[in-house]
Amino acid sequence: MKKVLIPTDFSANAYNAISYALKLYKNEETTFYLMNTYTPAVYQSEYLLFSPGQIGLGDIYQENSEKKLNEVKQCILEEFNNPKHTFIIHSAFNTLVYEVVETVENENIDVVVMGTQGATGAKEILLGTNTVHVIKQAKCPVLVVPPKYSFDAPKEILFPTDYEIDYKKTPLEQLTNIAKTHGSKIDILHVSSGNELTNDQLENKSKLGELLGDIPHRFHDVTDQEIITAINNFQTDQKINLLTMVRNKHTFLERLFIEPIIKKISFHVTIPFLVLPHNSKV
Repeated sequence: MKKVLIPTDFSANAYNAISYALKLYKNEETTFYLMNTYTPAVYQSEYLLFSPGQIGLGDIYQENSEKKLNEVKQCILEEFNNPKHTFIIHSAFNTLVYEVVETVENENIDVVVMGTQGATGAKEILLGTNTVHVIKQAKCPVLVVPPKYSFDAPKEILFPTDYEIDYKKTPLEQLTNIAKTHGSKIDILHVSSGNELTNDQLENKSKLGELLGDIPHRFHDVTDQEIITAINNFQTDQKINLLTMVRNKHTFLERLFIEPIIKKISFHVTIPFLVLPHNSKV
């Protein structure tokens, strides 16, 4: 039984991520955890000072959160009515990132699916603060769905890599599961400076090929391009349905995340983005 955690703030963006997840896993026995977190505005002041006027305010927020979660659950049941899917609502007085991390650990979540949490109305993936911190801290894959994205089965998956990762120690289960379920082809993209691959890189490339096994896959090598430019160019030339990367502190993806400019970075793609953790349980 797959376990999928989906945070929601009850926005259209969040419901779109829910819809994508339900369609992505429509043929799999799956338990979906619908999560909403709340922190009353007075939490930093009166609430901590135990002001008599604020007693019970947390209960009001919780009741409202649970009410809206049940409404979302009812909408899902009416729209999708999939007997393979079950739903658990989860309301918590906590910050989104901390609650996601705790729930992933406590419930042994397989994958987190969330909207971008980025700029309202953006057509491309614009990584917001919550999204970045969830990706960095959650010990499971995180699938980010751009706003207004209409589900398209991930038949073509783009997997950029620098071959600096020992793939035998990296969980690829969610990637291979999606590829096998949807009959996907994986394009592996390496962006180099023109130098030959090191022995370690060659070994990692070989391991990756072995792990993908009979899943259709092709290796591509491009030179003298920035990573984002190479991704954008490839995605423009090919009909890519899913972008996948491994988060590792030594790779380009992690270097992007530690830059302050990350709040403004957009990959300029209109497709979902799956980030796999390195050396963590799935």
